[in-house]
Amino acid sequence: MRACRQPASSPFAAVARRLRGGIAATVLAPAAVLASGGWVPDAGLAQAIHAQVHEAAQAEPGRPPTARVAVELGRLDPRLRLAPCERVEHRLAGRAWGATRVALRCVQGPTRWQVHLPVTVQVLAPGWVAAADLPAGTVIGTGHLRHGEVDLASGAIGTGDVAAAGRTLARPLATGEPLRAADLRARQWFAAGEPVQLVAVGRGYSVSGQGQALGPGVEGQRVRVRTDSGRIVTGWRCEGRASAARPGPRSGGWRQNPPAPPSSRRRAHR
Repeated sequence: MRACRQPASSPFAAVARRLRGGIAATVLAPAAVLASGGWVPDAGLAQAIHAQVHEAAQAEPGRPPTARVAVELGRLDPRLRLAPCERVEHRLAGRAWGATRVALRCVQGPTRWQVHLPVTVQVLAPGWVAAADLPAGTVIGTGHLRHGEVDLASGAIGTGDVAAAGRTLARPLATGEPLRAADLRARQWFAAGEPVQLVAVGRGYSVSGQGQALGPGVEGQRVRVRTDSGRIVTGWRCEGRASAARPGPRSGGWRQNPPAPPSSRRRAHR
């Protein structure tokens, strides 16, 4: 074990294309109406925002090609009393995934203002849901899960993302509730004191050696290892393969103390 798009015919599609990639677009039609003494977006502006966010979500890295995108525009704080505005620019202010925001900026009106409109983006795809009520501590086996449509943007696990069989639930799941990565207990690959194999990888070379774990090798957590020479290295156990290591931040993998050259990587496995 080792340590380690709206349709092209839509008049708002062009607006959405201009917005993609963070480029602001301007709504030239009347952008708002006055309601209860405050500003609210009209139907045209709302449709343009929806088109922008939908197209951006379709282009998000990691979205399965068959996944269905659903966009829901939220509401501004009803306590806001914004001045009338003739022209509003809008820009996606975050990733088009899950809970996000669209910045609205008045660029032509008696008073300039800027607010953020909350937006929720769902990325719906086949995934795993609980086939029955499952208590915390359940070791997932045959019959515990079934296929269902899940929201990947909420952290739910798609059918092709992870092998859940044999994993232990960290929290209870109700029947039909999607399985999320955070619902699974982190796996421990080895215990403190166990021998592990270290692998240093660089351009054109790979060097291995032995060491002793100074702490438990827990999934997603750093662990320190003492080499046979007494030096201490720190890194992560790579997930998913028995003989691979997860690169660490900046250094790219195992970090020696004192730091090794930036081109080198340090890994460990048992």
